[in-house]
Amino acid sequence: MKVLIDVTLKEGIMDPQGNAVKDGLIKLGYDVNNVRIGKHIEIELKDLEINKAEKLVKEMCEKFLVNPVIETYTFRFEV
Repeated sequence: MKVLIDVTLKEGIMDPQGNAVKDGLIKLGYDVNNVRIGKHIEIELKDLEINKAEKLVKEMCEKFLVNPVIETYTFRFEV
């Protein structure tokens, strides 16, 4: 079972990477209001019941993959 995790900065946290990309897109003529940059993580899990897998992924995110002070995350399973 594969889990896809998306990590983004919380609202109100400055995103210098996103600002640089936004500025570049504007210079290229694209009408862009805002850009936020995040990370995408894919993890292949051993077969687990969905409830156990959800608990495991939340634990991995909260203990290691995500900085809860400045980041938030979502995840979904790909079977």
